[in-house]
Amino acid sequence: MQTNFSIHQLADPHVAEAEAILRKCVHCGFCTATCPTFALLGDELDSPRGRIYLIKDMLENDRPADARTVKHIDRCLSCLSCMTTCPSGVHYMHLVDHARVHIEKTYRRPLTDRLIRGMLAAVLPDPGRFRLALRAARLARPLAGLVGAFGGPFRRMGAMLELAPARIPARSRMTAPGQFPAEAGTGRKGRVAMLTGCAQPVLAPGINAAAIRLLTRAGIEVVLPAGEGCCGALVHHLGKEEPALDAARRNVDAWMREIEGEGLDAILVTASGCGTTIKDYGFMLRLDPAYAEKAARVSALARDVTEYLTTLELPAPAAPVGLTVAYHSACSMQHGQKITREPKELLAAAGFALRDIPEGHLCCGSAGTYNILQPELARRLRDRKVANIETTQPDLIATGNIGCMTQIGGGTDLPVVHTVELLDWAHGGPVPEALARQRPAAE
Repeated sequence: MQTNFSIHQLADPHVAEAEAILRKCVHCGFCTATCPTFALLGDELDSPRGRIYLIKDMLENDRPADARTVKHIDRCLSCLSCMTTCPSGVHYMHLVDHARVHIEKTYRRPLTDRLIRGMLAAVLPDPGRFRLALRAARLARPLAGLVGAFGGPFRRMGAMLELAPARIPARSRMTAPGQFPAEAGTGRKGRVAMLTGCAQPVLAPGINAAAIRLLTRAGIEVVLPAGEGCCGALVHHLGKEEPALDAARRNVDAWMREIEGEGLDAILVTASGCGTTIKDYGFMLRLDPAYAEKAARVSALARDVTEYLTTLELPAPAAPVGLTVAYHSACSMQHGQKITREPKELLAAAGFALRDIPEGHLCCGSAGTYNILQPELARRLRDRKVANIETTQPDLIATGNIGCMTQIGGGTDLPVVHTVELLDWAHGGPVPEALARQRPAAE
């Protein structure tokens, strides 16, 4: 793609990076074939190629974002399916992230939008606030349909209430800072840090607990470092650059203390949406002289938990499982991190019968806060995903991202379980709570 940025504009390293990405686009349109919003809406401006044109025009003319551009950028899920499809290597993720920052700085949204986005940025990354919000939402959840029927901003409020769980799990000691030694008799074969995160320990603390049990049985010491918190992905995708970078710096500091202390073999993440962001810390902090090198070091150590598990000798499965599993590969897993093989190989080796999902490349509609900010599109994508899953007639659904679990679980009666919970169960751990609660006969 030909660009016409001035020398003055290119002096800004963010603009220079955007220009380099734009120049790689050859207008081929392959991305439109795998874009979820284009599949639903059929509008060129709701495809990656169309959004690239809008971003180019906005940045090249050095103008504030307008309502038309904001509408189509906001509809982007950041599922990154286009990056898997693109034959030219266009790094759409960095381009749309920059566009969102530009929008946040130059466009004044309607008051209700600002309030909702501000509330999400303040509540979701903080486990304490999030837990309180869920308690309040649980009381109002029966009114979700009525609230959403008022339209306008109330649709988003209704979507928030619908997503609230019927019950909030109790706090787990395995979400508090501390160390979990390798099981006696195994010998310490490695040492890893694990991201606790923000929403996941409130919604499903059993996920990290399962990962810790599985790792320690395999001889791995696990540390949950003091001082770490939200990875920053939630505010990053809202275009709030400084809070996202502050979150990244805080986590880099926490993990560097462990790296420079007893050492780490890896930094493990059990939510693939977080993993994609942490693996990008090196890029996000590349212009910060105090953090660039440390952030790159952290990103190099970041692994999805399934990536790391494939390097270990896991105990033999405790017993044949014999359940049919539809494996949903989260967009942040298959497109963001290019992890496709490892989770399925681990599940198959553990005794599960796997089913591939038709249109597996398409997003389920979760995408961080997308299912709140774009509830209609998110619901259509969820229903399409669930319909495809149910054609495989599975006993349960497995995935590696808490957002997908919540989103898909809202559209089906099938149990939705994190991959690592199934692996922990197959290798000697307890039955996953969702499976025991919904399908006790499977135990």
